[in-house]
Amino acid sequence: MLDPRDRGGPAQPLLSVTGLVKHFKVGGSPFGEGTVVRAVDGVDFDLIKGETLGIVGESGCGKSTTARLLMQLMPPDAGRLVFDGEELGGALSLTEYRRQVQMVFQDSYASLNPRLTIEDSIAFGPQVHGLPARQAIARAHDLLDRVGLEPARFAGRFPHELSGGQRQRINIARALAMNPRLVILDEAVSALDKSVEAQVLNLLMDLKQEFNLTYIFISHDLNVVRFMVDRVLVMYLGKVAELGGRDAVFNQPAHPYTAALLASMPSMDPDHRVERPPLTGDPPNPINPPPGCRFHPRCAVAEAVCSVKEPEMAATGTDRAGARHAAACLMRAAGSGHSRAPAVAVPA
Repeated sequence: MLDPRDRGGPAQPLLSVTGLVKHFKVGGSPFGEGTVVRAVDGVDFDLIKGETLGIVGESGCGKSTTARLLMQLMPPDAGRLVFDGEELGGALSLTEYRRQVQMVFQDSYASLNPRLTIEDSIAFGPQVHGLPARQAIARAHDLLDRVGLEPARFAGRFPHELSGGQRQRINIARALAMNPRLVILDEAVSALDKSVEAQVLNLLMDLKQEFNLTYIFISHDLNVVRFMVDRVLVMYLGKVAELGGRDAVFNQPAHPYTAALLASMPSMDPDHRVERPPLTGDPPNPINPPPGCRFHPRCAVAEAVCSVKEPEMAATGTDRAGARHAAACLMRAAGSGHSRAPAVAVPA
């Protein structure tokens, strides 16, 4: 796990995650009783106050499961969460933790109760935590205005009367109603049209500054991630493959999987051509992951040791902001520098 001091000082991280694990039992599986899907299999990271941490990876790598574990929407099988120096389940209660950590989901319609008006949806959380109804409604109206929706027009409407972009603004306002310190955004803009997506992204950046927020931003769109985040965490088959500053990860990826992901980014440059697929084959079955490095069956630089020994996160350098850059790659740790990897152009 990266030391928060690698960000330039001994500042305490807002959230420390250690050994986070979630396995799902597969009932009636042809593989036999006791079969589990290793959705998240030992995730470690520190989240620095005020930053935006991006989590990326292919579908099924464990991004959304990690988000739900951090939000405590499902209990982890193992792991430790420390929020601002207090361990969850110890000095920090789940009720207080959930007040300080909020989440915006991908499906803006399913996230809202269709029987509640917009103002009631936003005011519901504060009322549960003891705020009088009149003050909660007033706060809902204020937040509607902050997210660009006129309270007089939208407060009394129901979710089905709004567009997808408007509903996502409502979900953002509802998350902010609790005065959180951390907001987890799980594919929060992926279902929106590009013009609406840009507006919501700009709104999120403005709100982050106004409310002094910290974000975890989960997305499959690497161009959006590059625009939004300060650091990037790359996941592969339930594990962390790489973690580092945005510029370091995008310009000098330390893990072959990260390089392949970046090579798959679409480009508007007509001269940008990918001569060969950056990554072939499907991810291995999470029920029976390969031994050693889980990426080795698809890796262009894998050697025999990669199928036997599981790599650990090892530092590869620091970026201009002082953030430590680390990757879980035996070939990188051995000093090969991935010299046998096929060259791939990363679109600008």
